[in-house]
Amino acid sequence: MLIACLMLVALPSRPQTLPTTTSGTLPDSGFLWLPQLAPAGPMTIVVSLPLQRAYVFRNGIRIGVSRVSTGKTGYETPTGVFTILQKHREHYSNLYDDAPMPLMQRLTWDGVALHAGQVPDYPASHGCIRLPYAFAEHLFDATTTGMTVIVSASRDVAAIVQSEPLAARMDTPAPRTAQESGYHWEPQRSETGPVTVVVGAVEQEIVVLRNAVEIGRAPVNIAAGTWHGTRAYLLLQGSGPGTSRVVPGRPALRWLEIPLGPVSETASDPAQAIDAGLMRFDPGFAARIYDVLVPGATVLVTDEPVGTRPVSAEALLDAERPAE
Repeated sequence: MLIACLMLVALPSRPQTLPTTTSGTLPDSGFLWLPQLAPAGPMTIVVSLPLQRAYVFRNGIRIGVSRVSTGKTGYETPTGVFTILQKHREHYSNLYDDAPMPLMQRLTWDGVALHAGQVPDYPASHGCIRLPYAFAEHLFDATTTGMTVIVSASRDVAAIVQSEPLAARMDTPAPRTAQESGYHWEPQRSETGPVTVVVGAVEQEIVVLRNAVEIGRAPVNIAAGTWHGTRAYLLLQGSGPGTSRVVPGRPALRWLEIPLGPVSETASDPAQAIDAGLMRFDPGFAARIYDVLVPGATVLVTDEPVGTRPVSAEALLDAERPAE
């Protein structure tokens, strides 16, 4: 389960780390929790299926790591980008004989959630992400509905990057109107809420959603074979070095890069793709997106098909569905 998004200029940098080997030994409690490392800023949770670990980042700083137990064979936990749809401190499963799911944080309407439970050293759940009870308490108190949770098939966790997710080639002519460029922009359809920017290399389209409602769409030209794999990017607080390549005179932005699948040796460098003229879209549309981005916004890049209606393709976009 993967959504796509804009090409990013991702430059290598060093990930923030807790004082531990996060993929190795943890204390007997099964987790570390150090929120004082980053008292403020947008927060996200990254779950690595192959490592059976959950990592908590706040403003790009890793403030927590925990063992998890995800879905066993036949009940695999889906990968993708999700939002926390509901939170119930005391919850019981509607699918599995009223099984207790304390400190439940719902990720999909069909049964995937974070919750406290038994955490062996292997996948053992029916699709949910089980956490040690004490860690689940810390997490429940720190999160909010609408927050991003990323479930990844990668062993590479995350790294802060200097990135320009909207960096269309500046020599691309900027049409004077949306009609001339073939894009539409209707921010009034959803005036508040989390922003997700989605592009598919297969569909050759950029889609902008706010609070899971589409507010913009534009064509993008990505040369075949120039992008491989899927990555997610979370916008952090503060400015990056220099000025934006998107809007002259505006600050560059800071992003946390999170691979969603194994990183291939042939994975594209988005910066090279842009500089070589392999990706082109309207810079006026890019500037409109820049104006609605706020810390916590999500950008995704993929070469997997996402369909013509991405709102129905991912759990991330189920946020409007009422609780049953």
